[in-house]
Amino acid sequence: MKRLTLVRHAKSSWANPGSPDRSRPLAGRGERDSRKMGRRLVARKARPSLILASPAVRAHTTAKAIAAALRYPTEFLQLEDEIYLASPQEITDLIRRQRDDFSDLMIVGHNPGLTDLVNELLPDFRLENLPTGGVVAIDLDAEEWSKILEKPARLAYYDFPKNPEVIVIEN
Repeated sequence: MKRLTLVRHAKSSWANPGSPDRSRPLAGRGERDSRKMGRRLVARKARPSLILASPAVRAHTTAKAIAAALRYPTEFLQLEDEIYLASPQEITDLIRRQRDDFSDLMIVGHNPGLTDLVNELLPDFRLENLPTGGVVAIDLDAEEWSKILEKPARLAYYDFPKNPEVIVIEN
């Protein structure tokens, strides 16, 4: 079994509207939300064996905050250009190329690709929008990442910063 955790970057700042999109930092709320979601992932006993993140500043900063909370060595955090504004197919292609000895993969990226991928993997879940800082963990009955679309997937949990209580869905 594999676990795929999809994380949308936390709230970004629009203080400098003329700056390049990839350079937008987190807003103060985004920094707080990243730490909060990191703590919630610790409470859920999240143990990613690999964290891949978009190189956009807002996604990379979110990934570093979560990695720090999880005590995941930040030097092992990998930035992947193809996650930046990726389509569900591009994200799936990246997932399929991962080593099978990584049983728990976390991807920190952007919408609409993440929301669309959640809906592709979990069509009954019908997620309208993965909010900034939102996390969706999916359990896959695959032993190989290359077969994730061929095997059943189940929602392990869904959480987001404004959620007043942690939603726990355990299968």
